[in-house]
Amino acid sequence: MVSEYEKEKARNIERNAAILRSLGLHKPLFEPLYQRPKETKSIKKRKASIDIEESNSVAKVARVEPSVSGRVRRSTRTSGQKVDYTAEQQRSAPLPIMEEAKPRRANTSQVRRYDPKKFGAIPDVEIGSWWATRMECSRDAIHAPTVAGISGGPEGAYSVALSGGYEDDVDLGYAFTYTGSGGRALKGTKAAPKNLRTAPQSSDQTFDNPFNRALKRSCETGKPIRVVRGFKLQSKYAPSEGYRYDGLYKVEKAWIEEGLNSGKFLVCKFAFKRLPDQPPLPVRAIEGDEETQATDDNERAVIDDSEADDYEEIGTTDKNDS
Repeated sequence: MVSEYEKEKARNIERNAAILRSLGLHKPLFEPLYQRPKETKSIKKRKASIDIEESNSVAKVARVEPSVSGRVRRSTRTSGQKVDYTAEQQRSAPLPIMEEAKPRRANTSQVRRYDPKKFGAIPDVEIGSWWATRMECSRDAIHAPTVAGISGGPEGAYSVALSGGYEDDVDLGYAFTYTGSGGRALKGTKAAPKNLRTAPQSSDQTFDNPFNRALKRSCETGKPIRVVRGFKLQSKYAPSEGYRYDGLYKVEKAWIEEGLNSGKFLVCKFAFKRLPDQPPLPVRAIEGDEETQATDDNERAVIDDSEADDYEEIGTTDKNDS
């Protein structure tokens, strides 16, 4: 027997899917199949080999570093020879490239080359770029928070990360619904003090919340927002592992409605639409997903048990509620 909760969830999913379809999706005729990103192979340093007979016959001398003037280098292999070091070339390994998922060489410098608090694309980061961790994605300035789902400021949101979400959110790839921040007791309870990501809704969400306000502001300005999909998002448009940059979207609609919770608390909802003229999104099959509900476009809205609103962003400031 289907519970009232499941019936309400199904109604919400269909309603959200209808909202997305009404936006008019820029969906390509052909969608490439998702391919798992290839692991980048580490380059092993070759050990210098020394000819045993030569090393036995030639007396070893102290090595002297060459100067730019081309003086003779003293070594066991080049003793008595003049080597032109100015002809040597500096070589660096190119970034790995994949058609659907493009793993990026990890930025281990702890310093970002670009400011993530800007609207639109980040230089040198292609759509489809993939990272194994949120930290790597943050260092490349695509989505700064390593846990939070929204990164925003006074003039709107810079980026969002889809890593699960509320049960009635819908992801059609080229458009998706997103539930806002707040309304949950993230500190947990005495009985479950670590109940951070699964705390039930305990109050209404509002646009006074700085993250919801940032998304609402983006809806008013139309400024583009970078979108990252994570492996916890059970959508055919999500990667099977890691995190992928899926390009630029804009918020087409922002509203408040009764959420899917026992207390009937209100939640802020946002409808995102992908900007045109971007590479198509790869799709993957989801096996054994019994909670998938097909829409009229044969798209899927899938449930994930993880939480999407433990948002936190260092340096975010409040702005006037418009």
